[in-house]
Amino acid sequence: MGIYAITSMKQLTYDIYEMKLSGDTTWIKAPGQFVNIKIDGLFLRRPLSVCDISENNITLIFKAVGKGTEILSSMKPLQQLDVLCDLGNGYDTDVVTEKPLLIGGGCGVPPLYYLAKILIKKGFTPNVILGFNKKDDVFYEEEFKALGCKVYVCCLDGSYGHKGYATDVLSEIDYDYVFTCGPEPMLKAVYNNCETSGQFSFEERMGCGFGACMGCTCKTRYGYKRICKEGPVLFKEEIIW
Repeated sequence: MGIYAITSMKQLTYDIYEMKLSGDTTWIKAPGQFVNIKIDGLFLRRPLSVCDISENNITLIFKAVGKGTEILSSMKPLQQLDVLCDLGNGYDTDVVTEKPLLIGGGCGVPPLYYLAKILIKKGFTPNVILGFNKKDDVFYEEEFKALGCKVYVCCLDGSYGHKGYATDVLSEIDYDYVFTCGPEPMLKAVYNNCETSGQFSFEERMGCGFGACMGCTCKTRYGYKRICKEGPVLFKEEIIW
C-alpha cells in the first residue's frame, strides 16, 4: 500500500481517461499487474491495470462507467490516492515467441502497451489488434504505432479501421503466440479462433483484490484460481469456459 500523487489527468475519449501517478514503481514485476485504488466514500476499491511505468510514474487508463470511476475522473493533479500495489500475476514474457500478437478489446487495451514495450526490449516487435465498438471509442492507436508496432483497429460498426470483431483480422497476420486482454466474449472468441498458445488476462469484479475474499475464484484445468491473485493472466491451456 502506498500514497500516490496525481501528476496528470487526460481525457482520451468521451469516457476514457489517462491518469499518471507519482510514487514507487519497484513493485511492478510484469506487465498485466494492477493496482486497487481507494475512493473516499465508497467501500470497495477500484482495480486498474498498469498501462505503463517510467521511473517513479505509473500510467493508468480507465473508463468512467460508475460512481467510483466518475469520481476518479474528476480528480486533479496534486491530489493524493491510497493505492494497493503489487497485485496480480502478470504476463510471462519469457515464453518462446518470435512473432507475438497482442489483442486488446476496449478497457483491455491498457496493459498491452507496457507488454509491447517489454517485448520490444527483448527484440520482438508485436503486431497489435485493437477492438472497439465505434470510432469514438478508439484510443492508444498512435501510441502503439510510435513503438513500431503494426496496428489493426477493428470497430464493430465499421466507422473506422476494419469492420467487425478483433478476431476477424487474425487470418491476415503471421503470429506464433497470442497475448490478449478484454471482455470475456472477446477472450472466448480469441481462444476459439487462434491456432497458437497464448496468455489471457481476465476482467473480473473483485472484492479485496489480493485473494482473501475468494470472490473472483474461477475453475481451471489445474484447480481453482483467484483472478486477482493467481490471475488475472491465465494460460490458454488451463482455461475452462
